[in-house]
Amino acid sequence: MTVNIFSAENTEGRIDVARAAGSAATAMYIYDLSPGQRACPYHYEYEEEWLLVVDGAVVVRTPDGERSLGRGDLVCFPAGPSGAHDIANRSDSPARTLAFSSARVPAVSVYPDSNKIGVWPGIEADELVFRRDTAVPWSDGEEGF
Repeated sequence: MTVNIFSAENTEGRIDVARAAGSAATAMYIYDLSPGQRACPYHYEYEEEWLLVVDGAVVVRTPDGERSLGRGDLVCFPAGPSGAHDIANRSDSPARTLAFSSARVPAVSVYPDSNKIGVWPGIEADELVFRRDTAVPWSDGEEGF
């Protein structure tokens, strides 16, 4: 299937472009951001992520500070803490972005601002987001350890 990233209709907050095009190995989403809206909380993954501004303008926050991106700008967020980012539309007009990475599972997202970790093992019932201070040792509740 073919997906046009400029004209695809977004009715659910994001469009799973990779799935619509038939990929299982790539995660690729279109996000339409209204003025004042953010695409995600400040976070990092343990694989690199990419962002392409399809239309409009966004502000990207990274460990190095904030920078404005416009139509056609492409940025790579490295794996790990140095790739932490959040994406916000601070303009008066809508913005469309395309975010992509590999679709490996399990995946882990770390949210430094809210002290949370998300675990995405590929089975929705097992997906968890928890605060770091609620973690227990792996041997907790296990006999013989």
